[in-house]
Amino acid sequence: MGGTMTAEPRTEAPHALQPDGSAWPMPPQDGYTTDEFFSLDLPPHTELIDGSLIFVSPQRKFHTLAMDLLVNGVRATVPEHLRVRREMAVVLGRKQAPEPDLVVVAAEADADQTQTRYQAEDVLLAVEVVSPDSEERDQDTKPRKYAAAGIRHYWLVTMDENDRPAVHTYELDPHTGAYAPTGIHHDRLKLAVPFTIDIDLTEIDRL
Repeated sequence: MGGTMTAEPRTEAPHALQPDGSAWPMPPQDGYTTDEFFSLDLPPHTELIDGSLIFVSPQRKFHTLAMDLLVNGVRATVPEHLRVRREMAVVLGRKQAPEPDLVVVAAEADADQTQTRYQAEDVLLAVEVVSPDSEERDQDTKPRKYAAAGIRHYWLVTMDENDRPAVHTYELDPHTGAYAPTGIHHDRLKLAVPFTIDIDLTEIDRL
C-alpha cells in the first residue's frame, strides 16, 4: 500500500531504521520543504504534500495502460507551444511537490534532460489516474492544491464498469478559485479546451 511519512520531531539519530534494515531520514518537525525534498535520495515517484512524503504503491495494469492511452492521445493534437510530460513533479508551494500522472506544460518551461520538476505557473493541465491507495488524494487533496496554485485544467481518470477509462474533466473557476466539473467522458474524450483533443478511450482494449 502507499504510505505517508508524516513530520515527526527529530531524534538524536538523523535516520530512522526501517524493518528491512534500511535507513530513512527523519522528517523535520515542521515537515520537509521542496528544497529539502529534492535533495533527498527517495524511491521513484515519491511526492511531497503538506511537507510529508507520500510513497507510491505498485500500480495496476489499468493505471499504466490509461496513462499510455492519454499521453499518446494528447500528444497527437497538442499545439507546438506546449509539451506533454508524464510523472514529473510540480512545485505548488514551499511544502508541496506532487507528481501528476500527466501534465501539459509550456514549451519554454522545458530545460535540459536532467530536469526534475516544473513550476505550477508553467502547467496548463494536470491529470491523475486513480489507484486504490490514491483515491482520496486524487479526488480531494490534489485538485484543491492544483486549483489554489492556478492550474487551469484538471482531469480525474477512473476505471469504469467495463475496465475502461472514464475521464472526469474540470476547469478552474476564476471567481471561486475552485474547479468546476465540465463533463464525464466514456468511450470517447472529445474536447475543444484546453485545445482540440479527440481520444478513443476504448482503444485501451487493444493496448
